[in-house]
Amino acid sequence: MAEAGDRRHCLRAIFAEDAELYDRARPGYPEALFDDIAALAALRPGARVLEIGPGTGQATLPMARRGYRVTAIELGQAMAAVARRNLAPFPNVAIHTAAFEDWPLPAEPFDLVFAATAFHWLDPEVRWRKAAAALRPGGSLAVIETVHVAAGDVDFFAAAQACYERWDPDTPPGFRCPAPDAVLDDPAEVDATGLFAPPAFRRYLREIPYTRGQFIDVLNTYSGHRALEPRRRAGLLACIGDLIDTRFGGSIRKGYLSRLMIARRLP
Repeated sequence: MAEAGDRRHCLRAIFAEDAELYDRARPGYPEALFDDIAALAALRPGARVLEIGPGTGQATLPMARRGYRVTAIELGQAMAAVARRNLAPFPNVAIHTAAFEDWPLPAEPFDLVFAATAFHWLDPEVRWRKAAAALRPGGSLAVIETVHVAAGDVDFFAAAQACYERWDPDTPPGFRCPAPDAVLDDPAEVDATGLFAPPAFRRYLREIPYTRGQFIDVLNTYSGHRALEPRRRAGLLACIGDLIDTRFGGSIRKGYLSRLMIARRLP
């Protein structure tokens, strides 16, 4: 258990190694997702929002544009610096550099706590309890998860498996991304906390086009790729890039499933 926690802390810190690349390459989130958060959490302009792990602010911007007062807690100094630059036009946003697990909660509670592709990096012994403690009674927790699914150019991703098996020793043999319909909504973890009402789920499927260079940039933002020994990473990325150019005409489409879980804090 300690080893899993150590690896989690190591990998979650890797994102800050190239914050500018992360900001440029990551695909962000669909606007409909933020509309659904606003409706499901009954948020109005001026609502107090706590964001966990904003990165460079890709999910913070849509919340700021809706007029919420956002306090964002980012672990990485470089990520926080880019987020402050991106959010500079919004005086209603404050970016703090800290680990959420260690950050002291303010006296005034929040209407919404949310995390976009960040909640799974938090200590499981802390995340649910502290998120609930940050909320007013009846406030909501929104967790956004990004799932890599079999959509877009599925033949490319099947062929790319050979690159991973050659260069990444942790690759499961024969791995395939799940079909979107096979990704199930499971309330068990949040229900087990006893802190929240039964959650609601929403999902948003997108296919995003990438050239060879754009896709290599995206791969270079993933913690598992960045953690590879340099020779292995270079071999993997060259193998994938050559596959795009030689068999797929220089560009591919990748499927992303953004999944929203939102639950109200119990009184």
